[in-house]
Amino acid sequence: MITLEGLSYAAVQVAHNFGAVIVLGGAAFALHPRMQSATLHRRLAWWVGLGWATQAMSGAGFAMVSYHFYGKLPDIHGIAMAALLLKMLCAVSGLSITVLYLKNSASRNIRERSRLVWLVLVTLACTALTSAAVLRWFS
Repeated sequence: MITLEGLSYAAVQVAHNFGAVIVLGGAAFALHPRMQSATLHRRLAWWVGLGWATQAMSGAGFAMVSYHFYGKLPDIHGIAMAALLLKMLCAVSGLSITVLYLKNSASRNIRERSRLVWLVLVTLACTALTSAAVLRWFS
């Protein structure tokens, strides 16, 4: 049976999934040897930043849906709480790094370190995805 609660969680999950695709796919695409244009990297950074923002907002959306339908936040603890905190740290870090990259993208220094920035963003995305699996399993 389809319920408003189920539809609400599904809508948030769809946004969350697309955010995950953007943060990992965009950063991984930027590492491809043939995709080293500064203009392309700037465009990808905007998409990756949007993905991290989507991750953060949809993560909060899960809490809001739970609070709306149950009057409280989900009861998670232990490993699930650690995974959630790690996901939140990844989102804040990923968004911050992306904003700093965009702010300094015209600088010669950032162009020299571009590969490192994208590697860090891929690592954060993989860590967030892994934490999501742990959170789902242990909550």
